[in-house]
Amino acid sequence: MKDLAEATEEELTKIKGLGKSKSRRILACIELGRRMYTAPAKAIQCVNSPQDVYDLLIDMTLLDREKFVVVMLNTKNHVIAVDTVSIGTLNSSLIHPREVFKSAIKRSANSVIVSHNHPSGDSTPSNEDLKVTRRLVDAGKLIGIEVVTM
Repeated sequence: MKDLAEATEEELTKIKGLGKSKSRRILACIELGRRMYTAPAKAIQCVNSPQDVYDLLIDMTLLDREKFVVVMLNTKNHVIAVDTVSIGTLNSSLIHPREVFKSAIKRSANSVIVSHNHPSGDSTPSNEDLKVTRRLVDAGKLIGIEVVTM
């Protein structure tokens, strides 16, 4: 599914029987599907479970590069904002606590949830993922913004 979702008009027109018109229709259908697939994520106003976070960030599953985001929450776990901190390569993304907490401090967030995708499809956290998470939790404790771990 990812291959078709990332296809260009030029790639589609190389397929026998597909001209520009049909290729554009296919791309329009893909875009409509993407919007429908991610529509519930925009409706998430409160985070109470890992499923809520998944629903909020589901569009990241379609990406071909790592994207690191921070979800900022108020004291009632309502989503204040979701900011992209870093867009990396196929298998890495550089993260520093100052970038993660910069927007959270500006928006007076009570807590944050940090997340990134694994374009490989294997969501097993790497040693580096675990190290970065520990570092962010420690930094959050110092500045008084909890890093929520679920």
